[in-house]
Amino acid sequence: MPELPEVETIRKTLKELVVGETIQQATVTWPKIIKHPDDVQRFTELIKGEYINDIRRKGKFLLFELTNYTLVSHLRMEGKYGVFKPHEETNKHVHVVFDFESGKQLRYQDVRKFGTMHLFPKEEAEDQKPLSQLGPDPFEETYAMENIIPVIQKSGRVIKNILLDQQVIAGLGNIYVDETLYRAKIHPLRKGNSLTDLELKSILKEAKQTLKEAMEQGGTTIRSYINSQGQIGMFQQQLFAYGQEDTPCKRCGYPISKMKVSNRGTHVCEVCQRFPNS
Repeated sequence: MPELPEVETIRKTLKELVVGETIQQATVTWPKIIKHPDDVQRFTELIKGEYINDIRRKGKFLLFELTNYTLVSHLRMEGKYGVFKPHEETNKHVHVVFDFESGKQLRYQDVRKFGTMHLFPKEEAEDQKPLSQLGPDPFEETYAMENIIPVIQKSGRVIKNILLDQQVIAGLGNIYVDETLYRAKIHPLRKGNSLTDLELKSILKEAKQTLKEAMEQGGTTIRSYINSQGQIGMFQQQLFAYGQEDTPCKRCGYPISKMKVSNRGTHVCEVCQRFPNS
């Protein structure tokens, strides 16, 4: 699943390709992707003639800022955008097509069909689900120690699950949570209410730094993920924990192990991230 750095890379790519385009028409062949309005015909009517002013990001969501509306897009597991000419070959996994007045097409492809799109009046988008449910994005001003630390310390959940909760922090996923906890030397099974202010400051600092480095590298290519124009992110070459099971820890040399935390594959150095009293 593309996480914050991958979505940011897609945002930058699409901004270069489609900002300034006017939507002539939209064609939807898998209606379940459109969540708001719940009438696909209404969706296509509203978006017709809209001009793309900008593309923003919040957490893992892409926000297409149009003339009168904001299109909120979540790629979920395998959603991808690409810009094509109408005569270029398509495939059965393309479920939404935006035809531009310039003659180009923006195609949304989703093998698993898990992605979502919401179209709201611009002034309402941030106050409606799904955006209203998101915690602070690590690159927003609201990503502040005093806002997040009390939330985590009130929780009896394990820190891995807390960091994956988009209502706590928007944008972290399995890859970058593993990397964050490795860098902060915190075991993923530590409970939120067991963590000190100092430990949580380290986690929040490392989360932002890890995401920043990943964005600079264009994200991480894991399994089938590539960005909207087929470019491959390079951050996988810098992973310390995720996907490194049985390889020596780059800090202490002890083999990285893999466990399940709420059915999520989780990578940890049992020496560097030692669980208290173990």
